[in-house]
Amino acid sequence: MSDLSIRTISADEHAAYIATQPSASFLQTPGWAAVKSEWKAESLGWFDPANPAELVGAGLVLYRQMPKVKRYLAYLPEGPVIDWDAVDLGRYLRPLAAHLQEHGAFGVRMGPPVATRRWGAKTIKDAIAGGQQPKLGDVRADAIEPSGATVANQLRALGWKAPRAGEGFAAGQPQYVFQVPLAGRSQDDLLKGMNQLWRRNIKKADKAGVEVSQGGAEDLKAFHQLYVETAERDHFTPRPLPYFEKMHAAMADQPSDCCDFRIYNAYHEGDLVASTIWVRVGGHSWYSYGASSTAKRDVRGSNAIQWRMMSDALAAGASVYDLRGITDTLDPNDPHVGLIQFKVGTGGEAVEYVGEWDLPLNKALYTAFDLYMRRR
Repeated sequence: MSDLSIRTISADEHAAYIATQPSASFLQTPGWAAVKSEWKAESLGWFDPANPAELVGAGLVLYRQMPKVKRYLAYLPEGPVIDWDAVDLGRYLRPLAAHLQEHGAFGVRMGPPVATRRWGAKTIKDAIAGGQQPKLGDVRADAIEPSGATVANQLRALGWKAPRAGEGFAAGQPQYVFQVPLAGRSQDDLLKGMNQLWRRNIKKADKAGVEVSQGGAEDLKAFHQLYVETAERDHFTPRPLPYFEKMHAAMADQPSDCCDFRIYNAYHEGDLVASTIWVRVGGHSWYSYGASSTAKRDVRGSNAIQWRMMSDALAAGASVYDLRGITDTLDPNDPHVGLIQFKVGTGGEAVEYVGEWDLPLNKALYTAFDLYMRRR
C-alpha cells in the first residue's frame, strides 16, 4: 500500500475530525495550540490518495525553535490521532517526517496514545505493602496490551527511538497514568469499586455539608490562589494564573462536540475547600488540575469533588476517567507514594503507555538541542 498524503488543515477541520473519534487527548485538539502560544503550531491532516477528500488522521504539531538557529523540534504531545493498529504505521509516519523536515524540523517527538501494561488497584496496594518492589515496572502486570509491543517494534524499525527514563528533551508527558474505567458501569458500581476510606470520605463530605458546583472563568482567580497554596504545601512549582486563563479561553472556545472544559468548586460553609479543572474529549475524561485548602481538610472536599467529576464523566458518556500522571515509585518511604495511594483508592488501574519516541532528522542539531535542554 502506498503512503498517505499529508498537508496543513484548518483548526475547524481538525476539530471536526477529533469530534468523530471515540477518544483523543486534549493535547491534540487545535485549541491546545493557543495554550502553548510560545510554540509555533500547525494542524496536520492525513489523506488516502484513493479518496483525497477524506481525512484519515490528524495531529497538532508544536514547533520549538532551537536557540539562535531557525530550526525546530517538532512535538506531537500524546499524538498524533491516527490508526495506531495499522499494519504499516510507516504509511502515516514517513510522510509526517518528510513534511516536518521540509518545515525546518531537526527532530520529532511524539507520544503514541498506546497502552502497554495495566495494574489493578489491589496489585499496587499489595506491592506497596510488601515493600519488595520499589518500581511499578518491576511488578507483574495484571494485563499486557499486545498492541503496545507491536507499535514499539514498528517504531524501532522506522528509525524512531524511545528516550531513556529521565533523559532527553524536557517536554514530556507522563508514561504512567492512573485511570478509572467507566464503560458499562453505574454510579453504584464505581462506589463499590472504591476502597473503604474513599467511600467513608465521600459520605463524610456529604454529611459535613460540602457542596460541589460547576464554575466558570470568574472562578479562575480563586482556583489559582488555592492551587498556589497546594503547590507550597506539596512542594511543586505552580503555573501562573495567565496559563489557566489562556487554557480556559482556548479549550472552552472549541466546538462542544469536540471538547468539554469545566471548572469545579467544592465549598464548605461558604469557604472554597477544593477546586479542579476537568476536560473531556470523546469518551476520555481527565482530572487535569486540582487544588485544595490546608484548612478544613477534615471535611474531605477533595474526595467530594473527585466523586462529582467522576459521576459527571459517567453521565457525559465517557468510558474512562483519567487522573493523569503518577510516578513509578512504590517505595513506602518515598513522598510521591502518597499521591499513588490517593488515586489507588478510587479502585481504578495504573496504565503504562509506550512513552514518547524521538526521530532525529539532523543528528548534530538533535544532539545539541538535547544538551541545551538538559543544562537549562
